[in-house]
Amino acid sequence: MLTKDYKIGLKIKVNDKMQKNYAYILSEKLGKNFNKEFVPALTPAKMLKLGIFEGKYLNDCKKEFPEEWFKKAEKKLSPKKADTSKNYFKIKSRQSLQTWRKNGWIMIGDPDIRGWFQWYCRYYLGRREPILDTRQIKRWKSFNRHAGQIKKNCNRGDLNCRPRQRQALLQWAYNPFI
Repeated sequence: MLTKDYKIGLKIKVNDKMQKNYAYILSEKLGKNFNKEFVPALTPAKMLKLGIFEGKYLNDCKKEFPEEWFKKAEKKLSPKKADTSKNYFKIKSRQSLQTWRKNGWIMIGDPDIRGWFQWYCRYYLGRREPILDTRQIKRWKSFNRHAGQIKKNCNRGDLNCRPRQRQALLQWAYNPFI
């Protein structure tokens, strides 16, 4: 589907490698009406285009999200295996799904079994799950500490300073170019 097809009331059915028989209905306009405390610097499409998660994220569930997101990010995707060269900062940037589960970053029973970015993509499309949204927005807000570390320890615009934290900021929809 194209971005223009994602409208309030649309029921999205999910059947991919990691999730079967899940569905949700869009209750807000695409990219609109976010919680006032959630002000991401980047859209999911921009994040994918810049290069995140070693090109490995969401490759098997493209049907759920707008085609344009993936077309514009084509050179930054790596469907077969993680590839650090696909990341904007060219460094390893992700931990295994098992590590995420072990640390409680992905909760058993969460509909967003791939974690925060999957939640953000669905939220951006217009899905709202108040309890889940509150938890994920709280996590997003706490991630801002990494921007503070870059501002404190790096010269403005020195992208070679703290590239791992910058990549992490990019993967959490913060501006990594501070």
